[in-house]
Amino acid sequence: MSENVSPIKYFLSGGFGGVCTILAGHPLDTIKVRLQTMPIPGPNERPLYAGTWDCAKKTVSKEGFRGLYKGMGAPLVGVAPIFAMSFLGFGLGKKLQQKDPNEKLTELQLFYAGAFSGIFTTAIMAPGERIKCLLQIQHGDAKPKYKGPIDCIKKLYAEGGLRSIFKGSCATLLRDVPASGVYFTTYEVLQRAMKSEDGSLGLLSTITAGGCAGIANWIVGMPPDVLKSRLQTAPEGTYKRGVREVFVRLIKTEGPAALYKGVIPVMLRAFPANAACFLGFEVAKNFLDWAAPNL
Repeated sequence: MSENVSPIKYFLSGGFGGVCTILAGHPLDTIKVRLQTMPIPGPNERPLYAGTWDCAKKTVSKEGFRGLYKGMGAPLVGVAPIFAMSFLGFGLGKKLQQKDPNEKLTELQLFYAGAFSGIFTTAIMAPGERIKCLLQIQHGDAKPKYKGPIDCIKKLYAEGGLRSIFKGSCATLLRDVPASGVYFTTYEVLQRAMKSEDGSLGLLSTITAGGCAGIANWIVGMPPDVLKSRLQTAPEGTYKRGVREVFVRLIKTEGPAALYKGVIPVMLRAFPANAACFLGFEVAKNFLDWAAPNL
């Protein structure tokens, strides 16, 4: 990314990058959520899924390949504004810290700008994640509770109003603020290191930096994401004290390793999905720089 920041271009390009992310990564996201939320097996019972590959096989055999894309409607509709807001927040966070348009920010300043972007997205991200997770955990049921994103919103509102739709907002914020800081910092630092002598960005450097940014994001964001998924998919009244109670129960019953449940599909998804995101972002931004240089 150039040091000269145009928040409008970041907004538009980020939206396009977000669509690329969902198309590339949603199947592994479905597997992640199913592994995170599967019931704890009894003393003589086998777990519902033995691992990432077993979950993928069972999902495809019972529900077809479409089963891997369950719940994609909510993030696909919401992802353009989510990523647009995320990149806008990052652009604004950078701009607020620059004394002149071409000032090079330090790694810590980049982290602050990235963390700022995480705050921007929560209002859209939390309800979208809630709907997505609830649809993803419907394991090919004969009579699923939710027919789709709209039906899910209606039923959640009927059960608990807006509070139910926005359940898990604090957990989403807990995940996205530090993870977004690490995400954007990793991308920018790697791009700076791999820039060619003329200052241009190559395809390989964008893919590498974007993929590594995705992995760094999830190393930090995985534990709060597990807590968020548990909270958002639990029946009403299960966790009356919110994400803190989810954490206490999870550590007590399953141990700290449970905070990284679903980590394999997350990491498998992180590199290609985020490489696609930043590639889409850079393509869209280069197009806007050409089509509307003064925007």
